[in-house]
Amino acid sequence: MSAFPLSPGSPPRLLVSVRDPAEAEAAQLAGADLIDAKDPERGALGALEICIVEDIVARIAGAASTSAVAEASPAAVAAMAETGVDWVKTGLGPVQRSDDPALAALAAASPGRLIAVLFAEDGPTADLVPRLAKAGFAGAMIDTVGKSGVRLPDLAGPAELSAFTSVCRAHGLMSGLAGSLRVTDIAGLLAHGTDYLGFRGGLCRDFDRRNGIDPLRVAEALRTLRLSRRDAA
Repeated sequence: MSAFPLSPGSPPRLLVSVRDPAEAEAAQLAGADLIDAKDPERGALGALEICIVEDIVARIAGAASTSAVAEASPAAVAAMAETGVDWVKTGLGPVQRSDDPALAALAAASPGRLIAVLFAEDGPTADLVPRLAKAGFAGAMIDTVGKSGVRLPDLAGPAELSAFTSVCRAHGLMSGLAGSLRVTDIAGLLAHGTDYLGFRGGLCRDFDRRNGIDPLRVAEALRTLRLSRRDAA
């Protein structure tokens, strides 16, 4: 796999969600660290067809890390893992979050490569992280279900976000923050020490997640990450 190693205290990397190989290549050439395959027409965690994900992996050819969304079932997770992506992401609603055997079955379908996506609308997430680690998950992200302009910082306060990323680090899990983020959110989120910041709509033309990725906005996000890190040093 081409997944980039992360070390404690390293600056966040940029995750860009894409819907097809052309967007994937544009995001990668603009400097995105992780190319995340999902269908923006199907909400926060719409899975793409297996053949499209395979084409995205082939187009990226190891030039960046890759991930893809899968439905929350062992069969769907295993099928997506077979595409060759570095990481598989699956959403955990309130039912899945409370079922430890189900969590273990999901993680076993993609050993060492499964990322749990937890929704800010479902409430605090930090308490779930130890169970994810025990089940065998590789990481966890907080995202938002709604994509109507309500951003992650509108739903989860600084203390909650910091608690989440801190407990992820303590249990050896990668962490990510996403949810209708804009480039202007980057500076405020750096303090939480997350491994990845995830974007879709904020890097699309007209800030509409159904439009294509704008490489200039990807470059702007990367520039902002670098400047924010420098200012914090």
